[in-house]
Amino acid sequence: MTPARPEGDGQGEGDRDPAQASWDGGGRRRRGTGPGGRSWAAIGFGLGLGATLAWLTVQTVLEVGSLLTLLLLAGFIAIALEPVVAWLARYRMRRSWAVAVVLVVLVALFGGFLALVVPPVADEVNALVKAAPGWLRALHNHNSALGRFEDRYHVLAKIKQQFSSGGASGLAGGVLGAGKLVVGAVTAAVIVLVVMVYVMVFLPGLKRFGLRFVAASKRPHVQDVTDEILNRVGRYMLGNVVTSVIAGLATFLWCVATGVPYPAALGVFIALMDLIPIVGTTIGGFVVSLVALSVSLPIALATAGFYVAFRLAEDYLIVPRVMRFAVDVHPLVTVVGVLIGGALLGIVGALVAIPTAVAIDLVLEEHLFSRTDAS
Repeated sequence: MTPARPEGDGQGEGDRDPAQASWDGGGRRRRGTGPGGRSWAAIGFGLGLGATLAWLTVQTVLEVGSLLTLLLLAGFIAIALEPVVAWLARYRMRRSWAVAVVLVVLVALFGGFLALVVPPVADEVNALVKAAPGWLRALHNHNSALGRFEDRYHVLAKIKQQFSSGGASGLAGGVLGAGKLVVGAVTAAVIVLVVMVYVMVFLPGLKRFGLRFVAASKRPHVQDVTDEILNRVGRYMLGNVVTSVIAGLATFLWCVATGVPYPAALGVFIALMDLIPIVGTTIGGFVVSLVALSVSLPIALATAGFYVAFRLAEDYLIVPRVMRFAVDVHPLVTVVGVLIGGALLGIVGALVAIPTAVAIDLVLEEHLFSRTDAS
């Protein structure tokens, strides 16, 4: 039974609050009003506006998702290099100069990699161009293996038919698509580099700005936790570099022992690819196995088997031990964290998965487990 509302409470009609104004003199809710005295139209408009804003927020995040991923990668690289910058800054070097030194070293390493990789690739491309006329002559020679292959499958006729039936436009579209891919990759690299430099230079100011959102009494403790997280992220990057060096040396020694060409270039290539969790070593091993085909098929198969064995040893022996020593995280956390991060954000997610796990573990130790253990 609905309780009756008081009729005379000493207030005028204009002095009633919205909750009382939604009731009539008989104690019944007035028609067209909802909870809190608001009309149903106003409630519906508010709900619709909130849903629209939520939908627009989600769509905006999806649209700029790739940009946010690049910003996350730039921030991660800057934080990973922070211990080196801080070490240089301790020797009476201005932070801007310390960042410049780190960038020069990175550019020098990248230039050395190009110096090792570009000449072999250029030689192979030149050899391919020089061999192309001979292959064409062999295709027209009915007594050669390529000529018999052409007589059976008519490869040249099918290529000419594709070009005459619009294949040229498809080829042009493929070239344009490849051009867009290259431009997109260069643009992404520039964005990451610029944001990384800004974060490296202004990281102390960014930390101070972030700490202003914390109560003054808690800032020293929060700052200590933040510094420890950054320190562990740097140690994680150092551990990742150690595992990459191991992979590069193993590749170099294997190529020298089996006679695979360009051992130094392939070793550096595998070291760089090994920085990418989950898929880096697999992709690099596939490329090295293809190069090993220039020696012989058995050597290529043995190289593929070597990388399968090395991948198992890296995943279950090298990486867990190095990461547990560097960041003090259980090996199971490293494997599961990389898998989840890779599934969510791809390569970037796999890169930041372990530092994120380290940060979460440290926050739990400081703010949750310390209280539960003391209770």
